[in-house]
Order: sequence, then structure tokens, then C-alpha cells
Amino acid sequence: MHPIICKLGPLTLYSYGLILVFAFSIAISLASFQTRRYGLSPDLISNLSFIVIISGIIGARLLYVILNLDFYINNPIEIFMLSHGGLAWFGGLISGLVFCVVYLRYKKQDVYKIFDLLIPYVALAQAIGRIGCFLNGCCFGKRNLFFGIYFPVHDAILIPTQLYSCLALLVIYFLLRKRQEMEHRKGEILYLYLLFYAVWRFFIEFFRGDSRIFIFGLSIFQLISIALFVFATVMLARPRNH
Repeated sequence: MHPIICKLGPLTLYSYGLILVFAFSIAISLASFQTRRYGLSPDLISNLSFIVIISGIIGARLLYVILNLDFYINNPIEIFMLSHGGLAWFGGLISGLVFCVVYLRYKKQDVYKIFDLLIPYVALAQAIGRIGCFLNGCCFGKRNLFFGIYFPVHDAILIPTQLYSCLALLVIYFLLRKRQEMEHRKGEILYLYLLFYAVWRFFIEFFRGDSRIFIFGLSIFQLISIALFVFATVMLARPRNH
């Protein structure tokens, strides 16, 4: 809705980038407070935050570029224009998890324990980030005169799927935080997040206007959601001694 907040000479302040910085800052601050309660090293959390941000953005951008390769082949400079939007969350999630696991194993840390502590704040950062998507006009919904709002950047009335996703992710955040305060198995919070988000993403994709059908009437993100849902369900159903 408002991709550019203001211009200061040659500098342009983009709403998308500003909201992402705000989302990461809030999530890291809350996660750091939570981890101190469990006696974890502040340096460990700082390093993990850095790894998540860098690897997550690179992975999310890489997947988005791959899915829109025709455009980026013709406009290669746009690959580096993150201020214009264009991050595929699943790419960031997978790359962030992989690099964090490698780092935590290198540091001989309990991977599940730390993921269970931090993952609710990932959902919170994701929720705040969707506001950036709304302001930027990306991740938009289909045209709908009854349930849509006017997006000047698209000159069309579209379903505000970004705002619905923001609300859904806030619900996921509060559910995970509630479960986190209760007795739970190692890895349960992580897999609950994957399950909840997979269900939501599968559903909201039917209303997205920027996702192309891949196969069987489903988008690539719905197929990934199905795979994540199955994986998370299997992991949650494991016997307790695993």
C-alpha cells in the first residue's frame, strides 16, 4: 500500500525493509530474554540470530528467484533489490534450519531444546513481516470486490492475504508460547509450528493471486506444505522414547 515511506536525498526508506528490521529486532529481543531464563549463553543466541537472518534471507531469495527465473534472467539486477520484496518463506525456513543445526551441532548444543525455545519467535517475526508485505503490495490475494481492499500499487481490489496471514501467525505464536510453558517433548514446539504453518499456508494459497498452479491444481507452496505436514505429523507421532 505504501512501498516507500520517504526519500532523504539519494536515500529511499522502503516499508518492506523497515518492517523486516523491526520484526527481527522484536523477535531477537524476546527470544534473548527467554533463553536467559534457561541459562543459555547470550553469545550463542546472538550468533544464531545472525545465522538465521543471513541464511534465511539468502535461502528465501534464492527460492523466489528460482520460481520466477524468467523474470530475473531478463532483469538480473532485480535479484539484489530486496527492497522490492520477493522472499519465499519456505526457502528461508529450510536454509535457516539447516545452517542452525550445523552450528548447534558444532557447538555441541541440544538442537531440539534451543529450537523449541526460539521457534515461537520465528512465527512472531513472520507475522510482523507480513505487514511489510502488505505495505509493499507483494504476496497479494486474488481480485475480489466483496472481500478485497484497494491496492494502489496494483490498481485493483484484492484480498489482503498478507493481513490474514499476519493474524494466523499471531495465533500460531500464542499457541506455541502456551504449549512452551507446559510440559512437552523435545522437538514438539518445532514440529507443531511446522504443522500449524503448513495447514495455514495450504489454505491461504487458494486465495493468493501471485502463486502459479504447479500440478494437480496446486501451487508449489501447497505441495511443500503437504510434505511438511506429513513430516511434522510423523515426528509428533513418534513414541516418547525417541
